[in-house]
Amino acid sequence: MLTEAFPKLNNSRAVQQLRAFLRSGWFIGVIAVLMACSELFSLELYVICAYVVLGLLIVLVCEDTLPVVPMVVSGYMLFSSPNNPGMHPDGLFSNAYAQYTLVFAIAVIAVLLAGRLVSKLMERKKRGVPKLLVGFVLLGAAYLMGGLASPYYDGRSVFFGFVQIAALCGFYFYLYFTVDWEKAPEGYVALLFTIIGAGVLAQVVGMYFNPGALRADGTVDRNQLYTGWGVWNCVGCVMAMCMPAPVYFAVTKKNGWIYTLISCIYFLGVILTQSRGSILFATVIFLACVVYTLVKARGREKLWSAIVYGALAAGGAVAMLVFSDRLGEIFRSLLDLGLNDSDRFNLYERCWNVFRRYPSFGVGWYDVPGKQLVNGQMLENGQPGTESYFIPGFAHNTFFQLIACGGVFAFIAYLIHRAQTVLMVVRDPSPLKVVAFLCIGAMLLTSFVDNHVFNMGPGILYSVLLVFSERERAARPSPRRE
Repeated sequence: MLTEAFPKLNNSRAVQQLRAFLRSGWFIGVIAVLMACSELFSLELYVICAYVVLGLLIVLVCEDTLPVVPMVVSGYMLFSSPNNPGMHPDGLFSNAYAQYTLVFAIAVIAVLLAGRLVSKLMERKKRGVPKLLVGFVLLGAAYLMGGLASPYYDGRSVFFGFVQIAALCGFYFYLYFTVDWEKAPEGYVALLFTIIGAGVLAQVVGMYFNPGALRADGTVDRNQLYTGWGVWNCVGCVMAMCMPAPVYFAVTKKNGWIYTLISCIYFLGVILTQSRGSILFATVIFLACVVYTLVKARGREKLWSAIVYGALAAGGAVAMLVFSDRLGEIFRSLLDLGLNDSDRFNLYERCWNVFRRYPSFGVGWYDVPGKQLVNGQMLENGQPGTESYFIPGFAHNTFFQLIACGGVFAFIAYLIHRAQTVLMVVRDPSPLKVVAFLCIGAMLLTSFVDNHVFNMGPGILYSVLLVFSERERAARPSPRRE
């Protein structure tokens, strides 16, 4: 916006170099380091303020909002385990000063982004209609109308439905209209998730240093593996979403085996989260990554990637044979759970009964049988202590959540949206689209046993992946091998 007011600044070498840096992988690395340090060392307020300053700089000097994307993706992963409100209600953000700082920062960022949106729309540049518009409109209507024909329909449920759909598609539409896609770097979103994945991996390792995580007998208490933005299941989902990203470079660049190795390391990171659902479905996605890499990589790159995968398999087998006792100690909490469903099947049955009573529009967001984390305890909706919480309990399954919350209307709307997203990649299966949908697939599959589709953080990641998938052809006609 500053350069629009003073066009001569566009010719400044300093401005051009700054723009190039803000659109580069180096800037993504800076954001990933800030994210990891904030979570590991409880630096939230400092990093949030840094985000505000960087956001102001981007809006003033950059031609579009592409440099904002790393902060959009990592923003909700800033919060540290001592300040997790579900585990520590007396943490930093129970302090009025911290709350005011957070609200002020969010307000400033919102004003900056809104101003940039207005300035981009005033350019009157032809951008077309987003391909996923119809599906998102229907899904948004279903979220807002959840519980319409039941006695549970109220303003609180409507507002939460709005928050849900805004998280799921807000940045899809915002970036669609504010990024100059013809100038977007090739493979940007794959690079973004690859680098952010390193920051998330650092947080995974950091969870093992939480108080009580490592017991005196050498075993690990899985219940103490959490960050400030989520417990082991949430972290496992995001780690699984980052895992396929390096595959894009494994099949499009020279020395692609290095990226194959990074993907393997991220898969091990998913295992370290000790999230059963994430491990199970990340394994499915990882096998798909293996097949895609070995099919699409060319010549010697295919051989080197095969060697990396073989080394991972051999190393895993040796570790299980030689270090079986130690691995058993580390994963004791996970092994003790076995196939225990953690009362999920009971929740599913109750959701089905709710759907049978209110099949058209369900019962809304706050009366679905579900669980939520409150002060370190997993409580069901309606139990003492849950009434004042803005985020309700969830059914831990996409299908049962949809039919209980929004009935047939919500389920059909979701199917239409899902069909549109699948067709988008099937009609044009470029490497970036395939990899982006593997990232999305990790989220969708883990949501069979959890509620990640309805968590606002993964929803934002989902929206970013979708818009880059849709608009990647505007940036480059096809990926190039380097």
